[in-house]
Amino acid sequence: MPTYIALTYTADVDWSSPEQADEMAEYQEFGAAARAVIRGGSALYPTATATTVRVTGGRGGDVLTTDGPYAETKEALTGFYLLECADLDEAVATVAQMPAAWNGAVEVRPIIPV
Repeated sequence: MPTYIALTYTADVDWSSPEQADEMAEYQEFGAAARAVIRGGSALYPTATATTVRVTGGRGGDVLTTDGPYAETKEALTGFYLLECADLDEAVATVAQMPAAWNGAVEVRPIIPV
């Protein structure tokens, strides 16, 4: 069966804070309902904790780091799920039940098997 990554884009909040407990409970409900297809995933800390890495000049070049996310947007990459589904239609139907799809967006992509 193909595996898909579901990248969640929502408000840039600290999901570990008590203020997010109600929404995290919704994610727990989603996780329980979709456990048959979920193969992994996690919420991410806010973008303020991100470090962007670039190497100028290719392999062996200078390593440059910048604090913060790669791009500034209204909605930030806030988490991901790995889903093993029969096809894209099943992945989309699963993701439509995810809180991030109701209050943000979820990008679904197939994973290239290695």
